[in-house]
Amino acid sequence: MNKLARDVMTADPACCSATATIDEVARLMVQNDCGEIPIVDASNRPIGVITDRDIVCRVVADGKNAIGQTADKVMTSPVVSISSDTPLDEVIETMERHQIRRVLVIDGEGCCAGIIAQADIATDASPRRAGELVREVSREGGAPGARL
Repeated sequence: MNKLARDVMTADPACCSATATIDEVARLMVQNDCGEIPIVDASNRPIGVITDRDIVCRVVADGKNAIGQTADKVMTSPVVSISSDTPLDEVIETMERHQIRRVLVIDGEGCCAGIIAQADIATDASPRRAGELVREVSREGGAPGARL
């Protein structure tokens, strides 16, 4: 049986609004032991994401104050997402095509339902397929910061 996104995702990830400050986003990452926080609108629809790397590269390295910066100024948008019914092979293909380490899962109404990370793929896909994902996400010329 081919697994679907809903079978491997982390359900109900910690999310925040575009007005959350970067220090609040960082605290959510620590509290939830994660490296990406979806930014959602009032209807829980994803409008962006912030990774730990985004915070380092777009705030800390630029000498900006994390308390004074809001998520909407730092987030990556538009969001790459897949539906909860997406087969695992298509999830991996989406991550490879966009060279991303994590992908958001949305429900039938377009609301944030979960997140799938490379670690989830490593646990649920064949070792060969998981290795292909890491190689494709890490290749030169990909998304900014994807290799690190």
